[in-house]
Amino acid sequence: MIHTLILPILLASEPPTAARLLDSLEQQSRLRSDATATVRLTQTKAGQGARAFALRWFRRDSDESFVILMDAPEAERGNGYLRSGDHFWMYRRNTRTFQHVNRDESIGGTDARGDDFETRKLTELYAQADGKAGMPVSDTLGKVPAWRFEVKAKVRDVDYPRKVYWVSRDGWQLLKEQAWSSTGTLMQTAYYLKYQPVEGRLVATRMLFVDEFEKGNRTMVEVDQIRTDKIPDAHFTKAWLESQSK
Repeated sequence: MIHTLILPILLASEPPTAARLLDSLEQQSRLRSDATATVRLTQTKAGQGARAFALRWFRRDSDESFVILMDAPEAERGNGYLRSGDHFWMYRRNTRTFQHVNRDESIGGTDARGDDFETRKLTELYAQADGKAGMPVSDTLGKVPAWRFEVKAKVRDVDYPRKVYWVSRDGWQLLKEQAWSSTGTLMQTAYYLKYQPVEGRLVATRMLFVDEFEKGNRTMVEVDQIRTDKIPDAHFTKAWLESQSK
């Protein structure tokens, strides 16, 4: 979702391999500098209408750290999430406690997950799926020419064991992603709708996550006020996160 970037790539006339596409998406997701942004999430649930969420996001890829601080709604304000190396904690303001959680933890009860806010280590987690489904094939998404290919998990620590990607043929920019369960059920579809140039790259700033299992549920994610100033080391600590909720 937020971390999806684009690199200038010369495309061959023949379909690229899934390994090349995965490696490209992984490299695109890496930030060369620290980054901060404000994020708005609009979650719609069937029969319940829409709820708005707002958060501040701090990310540093050099040591695989990020912090999420919830600003709205009031029930979530002051709650937060901290990723440092292999550890991911959820902080709750009311109890002032940290709980160790998985990378696929839901952020503020929305469809956005913790691993949507970090570098994607796709080549470590996934490989080309078996058979024809794993081979990149020419497709279109709307009117945009794309490559479509399927991958399968190489490890157990993934949110979904099978995914299908659509990337643009002109630049290998991520356009759409489907996530499937081990039983073959489509669980989620993500659409990458808008990108913004940041330091010579394109950063995804508008994404739609559709819950395919519970029909009618979806989350729109909009990223704004992106900055690349160096973030103080203290921001990526439990003490700083707790101090922001006082």
